[in-house]
Amino acid sequence: MRPTIFILTLGLASAGLAGCARQSTQPVAKINTNPKEYALCGEVVALSKERGTVIVKHDEIPGYMPPMTMEFTFEPADQEKLGEGRMFRGRLVDDGHGNLHLRAVELIDEVKERAIRAAANQLRQDTEMRGKGAYREIGETVPQFSLYNQDGAVIPVSRFRGRFVVMNFIYTRCPIATMCPASTNRMISLQREAKVQGITQLELVSITLDPAYDTPSVLREYATVRGVDFANFSFLTGPEGAVRDLLHQFGVIVEPGDNYLKHTLSTLLIDGQGKIIHRVDGTNWSPAEFLARLPLPPANAKP
Repeated sequence: MRPTIFILTLGLASAGLAGCARQSTQPVAKINTNPKEYALCGEVVALSKERGTVIVKHDEIPGYMPPMTMEFTFEPADQEKLGEGRMFRGRLVDDGHGNLHLRAVELIDEVKERAIRAAANQLRQDTEMRGKGAYREIGETVPQFSLYNQDGAVIPVSRFRGRFVVMNFIYTRCPIATMCPASTNRMISLQREAKVQGITQLELVSITLDPAYDTPSVLREYATVRGVDFANFSFLTGPEGAVRDLLHQFGVIVEPGDNYLKHTLSTLLIDGQGKIIHRVDGTNWSPAEFLARLPLPPANAKP
């Protein structure tokens, strides 16, 4: 049976278009449009502290702007990050009135970025070599990959070897309570119940479906406001190409629209050798279903 595809709106309201009209003596209500945000990656060319602006040579912003050198305003808290010659990623906010503003600025560590890109290239080759058989069935080993976690650390999947992993796929802007937020809540409940039962060989991993928006700092904020314990719970993001390849190999369907994502949801259980041993598609799963498949601690062990 094919997994159900859900349509999730990202909460971006469409801007109203005002047509030509005759002059009127009646007051005209101002149309209030929501600002639009885009992922931006670039290099600082110059910083003007007096003007509160930064000139950035940035990469292409798909669907919005080609590679250019532009001037932006920025958050005062980000000023120390925006030194000349520094590489960074962040969010570009267009308020619809010609004002372009940077927020959520994160410096790019070139050493880490090279490691992430190298892993992404290997994953791309692996996906292409598997071709139509790219989908990983139960019983198969997960592909090799490396992504950033919520702290900006490079996390290779090999880090979890020797431990059981429950992995799901979410995105932070999901507005439907019964979808990604519910899936995250189930993961939190699973983590807490495993701790109560004294199960220590467990890792939880959530991979974003929306890496362009879900930077490490966005993921950390998302998890923190939900009271996530990061001791064994990682939120991962990285290059869009790497995430697409992972979703393809794990059989998660994502189809971007103008203001929404159409996607399926899946939760996987992976054993200590990296083998997929259980899978639930959709949102109807319980922590008990996964706990029942985890090894219990010795009877005399303390939680």
